[in-house]
Amino acid sequence: MDFLQLAKERYSCKKYDGKMISDEQLKVILEAGRVAPTAKNLQEQRIYVVKTEENLKKIDECTPCRYGAPVVLVVAFDKNNVFEYPGGKSSSGAEDATIVATHMMLAAKSVGVESCWLNFFNPDDLAKKLGLPANEEVVMLLDLGFAAEGAGPLSNHSSKKALEETVTFI
Repeated sequence: MDFLQLAKERYSCKKYDGKMISDEQLKVILEAGRVAPTAKNLQEQRIYVVKTEENLKKIDECTPCRYGAPVVLVVAFDKNNVFEYPGGKSSSGAEDATIVATHMMLAAKSVGVESCWLNFFNPDDLAKKLGLPANEEVVMLLDLGFAAEGAGPLSNHSSKKALEETVTFI
């Protein structure tokens, strides 16, 4: 499948069958994140693979949005290893972690794994529950698994604005 078709077919899965993804699928997904571009190639992303019932329950305590996924990737970045942008108003951490997460989300689809991007949680509470280092900031969670029977894209999934509404040539 070509990239544009893959991007169009990928959707946020909100109902998983609970079947574990293979180690090979997970490796492809994680490798896609590893090779993602980051500012100054600092590679400040930190990916935590959550598969144990104990830690999945901790995630469930922080968000109602795991939807039964057997694997959740916690995507964070090392706050001590970011590029500070000119002007001092922002740094590369969240931006780079988001690029990494997007690579992994699309790689998941390429190997037959559905995903859902989650940001409905308190990142500080989640980091504390999982015992993550204080120098790391959690940006998002990525559910991974196989769609349950009857799962599919939301009804508005294919409703996209025309390019003319979102792109301006200047």
